Amino acid sequence: MLRRPLLRAVPCAFSLAAFAHRWTACPAAGRGNDMQGMPAASHVRDSDSVLVAVGGNAIHPDHITGTTEEQEALAASAAQALLPLLRMDARLVVTHGNGPVVGKILLRQILTRDQVAPMRLDVCVAHSQGGIAYLLTQAMENALRQAGSQRMVACLLTQVEVDPSDPAFGHPSKPIGTFFSEAEARALTAQGWNMMEDAGRGWRYAVASPLPRGIVNLSLIDTMARTGAIVIAGGGGGIPVVRADDGRLHGIEAVIDKDLTSALMANLLGIDTLLILTSVPRVAIHFGKPAQRDLGVVSVAELTAYRAEGHFASGSMAPKIDAVLRFLAHGGKRAIVAHLEQAAEAFRGEAGTHVAADA
Repeated sequence: MLRRPLLRAVPCAFSLAAFAHRWTACPAAGRGNDMQGMPAASHVRDSDSVLVAVGGNAIHPDHITGTTEEQEALAASAAQALLPLLRMDARLVVTHGNGPVVGKILLRQILTRDQVAPMRLDVCVAHSQGGIAYLLTQAMENALRQAGSQRMVACLLTQVEVDPSDPAFGHPSKPIGTFFSEAEARALTAQGWNMMEDAGRGWRYAVASPLPRGIVNLSLIDTMARTGAIVIAGGGGGIPVVRADDGRLHGIEAVIDKDLTSALMANLLGIDTLLILTSVPRVAIHFGKPAQRDLGVVSVAELTAYRAEGHFASGSMAPKIDAVLRFLAHGGKRAIVAHLEQAAEAFRGEAGTHVAADA
């Protein structure tokens, strides 16, 4: 069993409706956050709660071809890294990215568009959410059974409400899919693709990435987590939907940033620790330069200043920093950014970058 760090959880105490408005700074925010009728009983310790956000590039790195067998092996590796957390007597929600996978789904559609009718991007997100969560659910339950635990893992197909007038729809900024060279990117741009450079790693397809406003069926996520099940939800940032005046939902083409959705979900659920797992060991300033410096423990003020100075790449580390700052500003107690393979060590305070809420 993983021992709880010295930092104690403090129950979240704020108005859900007022919080959703402040978090998104959007007048109609939070309409999808249905937290009425929450059960009073809990089968796990509510004082121990964590949301683990697993990065898409961490579970689907760019060096693999993407076969099912490769993805199964990576899911199994991720489950082993997360096992000490999975075995805790704590409320645990897991989110995951989908950038590489949904981009490949989109590319597959483009290459076969003359033979097979393409799906809308929101449906592509749903496909990636289900496929990735299936592999993670199976891998986590296998790891738990081998460790002698009967804890269950449940996956919830998650819709996330966005604002149809979000400026992001006019400025695609979310990189997804395969990495291309600059020359390849120029050729694809000439064919009508929106391409962007991604943190010095190559060029990728760019799509709209609006802010999450509300988590549809949030109460169901909370209910399942309180029974002791590990809940996988909000995959790929959630399936983007908009709500009509009569309350009906319908999909919209976008990919929501999974870290921003994770922060919103953690705040709305009253979770005190946000653990963002990626493919680098720590947040760094002057990344990739001779003066690069990894950050161990950093204050909110320091991190805000580094963000303003432009140290974090858009579409890469910047959304993670934004998620950390939003989470801590709206009731979260501590946030950690670490390598997936160091998940347990990071939770214990022995690895990663740690940011605590201001006293």
